[in-house]
Amino acid sequence: MNIVVIGAGYVGLVTGCCLAEAGNRVICVDSDLKKIKALEAGHLPFYEPQLGDLLTIQRDSGRLIFEVSIEDAVEKADIVFLAVGTPANEDGSADLKNLLNCAKDLARVITSDCIVVVKSTVPVGTGEYIEKILNQSSERADRSDRKIRIRIASNPEFLAEGRAVQDFRHPDRIVIGAADPQCFAILEELYEPFDYDGQRLIFMDVRSAEFAKYACNSMLAARISMINELSGLAGALGAEISSICQVLEADPRIGGSYLHPGVGYGGSCLPKDLSALIYSAKRMGEPADMLRSIQRVNLSQRDRLLDAIREHFMGDLSSKKIAVWGLSFKPGTNDVRAAPSLTLIRDLVEDGACVHAYDPVAQQTANAALAETEVGFGKAAMDVCKDADALVVMTEWDEFKRPDFNVIKRQMRGNMIFDSRALYRPETLRKYGLKHYRLGQKRVIESELEEETKAGRPFHARSTRETSKEKHPG
Repeated sequence: MNIVVIGAGYVGLVTGCCLAEAGNRVICVDSDLKKIKALEAGHLPFYEPQLGDLLTIQRDSGRLIFEVSIEDAVEKADIVFLAVGTPANEDGSADLKNLLNCAKDLARVITSDCIVVVKSTVPVGTGEYIEKILNQSSERADRSDRKIRIRIASNPEFLAEGRAVQDFRHPDRIVIGAADPQCFAILEELYEPFDYDGQRLIFMDVRSAEFAKYACNSMLAARISMINELSGLAGALGAEISSICQVLEADPRIGGSYLHPGVGYGGSCLPKDLSALIYSAKRMGEPADMLRSIQRVNLSQRDRLLDAIREHFMGDLSSKKIAVWGLSFKPGTNDVRAAPSLTLIRDLVEDGACVHAYDPVAQQTANAALAETEVGFGKAAMDVCKDADALVVMTEWDEFKRPDFNVIKRQMRGNMIFDSRALYRPETLRKYGLKHYRLGQKRVIESELEEETKAGRPFHARSTRETSKEKHPG
C-alpha cells in the first residue's frame, strides 16, 4: 500500500519505519526541514533502540522516503496517518492546534478517496471533528467528476519508549476505531503482518478507540501511584515493601508488572494523558476523584525524596555537592519530558546545592531542558561522584545496577546513596561503608509499638471507652 505518515516524531517515525519494513511504500512528512534532512542522512532526532538501523535499511531500500510537502506526499496515498504531537496546555487540556492545522492542510490537497487514520492521542470526539474538516469541501471531485470521500479511523499507539520497535512488530493489541466497514477491511489488511496469530486486532467505534488510549495510560498511572503510596505506608509501619511485592506478584489477579516503588512516573504520555482525561471529566461534570488522586500521589512521591535529602543534611544543602545518576524518565530513552530527575535537580539547586549529573544517553536533552539551571555534567558515572556529599540514583540504567562500590566510596566525600529505584541492598552497601536510603524503606518506632501493646493486646483492639479513659482520666 501507499502510506503517508504526517509527523516524523517519535510515533510517526516508528510507524513509518515498521510499515515500510512490512513491504509498504511510506512517505514521512514533517514541516521541519532540518529534521527531514537529518532523517534522509540516517540520523535520528531522538534515541530509540533498533530504530536507527531500521531507518537506514528502509531508506536504502527505497520503501521509506521523506517530504516536507503534504501536497506532494498524498497524491497517491491509500492511507494517511496523522501522528502529530498533542502536548498539554497549561490547563491540562490537549493542545490540538498542530493536529487540526495538519487536517486543514490535508483537506485542501487530497484529490482521491482516502482513509485518514488518527494515530495521535486525542480527546474523545476529535476524530469526528477532523472528519468534518476533511469533508467540508463537499463539492470536491476527482478527475472523473466523482465526489471524493474521505473516511476517518482511530488507531491509537501503544508504544513504550525504549522498546517501541519491538512493540510495533509484536503488539499486544491493535486497536482500530471506525464507522465504515471498508476502513476496517483495509486496516486489517495493512496490519495483517503484525497480527501473527489473528488475535491482536480489536475493532470498535472511533470514540471508544480514542478513549481506550487514555484508559490504558490512566490504569498504568494508577498502578504506579498505588505501589508508591503502599510503599510509603508500609515503611512508616515498619513493613518491608519488597517482601509485600512478592505477595502481590503471586496473586494472578494483580500480577507483577509495574510493581516497583520509585520516584513516580514521567515521560511524554502518562502525565499529559492523565491531565487531559481529568480536563475532559471536568468539562463533562464528572468528579474523576481517583484520577485526581493518582496525579497528586505521583507528584508527592517526588517531594518524599527531596524531603529525605533535606533531612539527611539537617535542612542545609548550601554548598553540598550532590551527584545524580540518570536523567531520562526511564532507561532506554533520552526523553526527559516530565522526568522526576529534572524536578529534583531544580529543587536541589534552589536549596543551594551544587549538582553534577550523568546519564548515558539523555545528557543533551537534559542540558537543554535545564538551560536556566546551573548543573554540571560528567562524561562518566564515577566522574560526578568525585567529592560528592551524596549520590542520588534516578534512572535504572543497566550500568548503574552493579557499580564498583569501592570506587564510589573512594570518590565520594560523604557516604549516603539515595536509591530512588531500589537497585541496591542495604546490607551490600554497608560492607563498603555506605549508607542506603530508598523510598518506603522500613522504619520502626519502638515507643509507638510499645504503646500499642499495652494491656497485652494491640492498640487497635482496645475499646473506644478504654482509650477515652486514658485520654481523659477520671
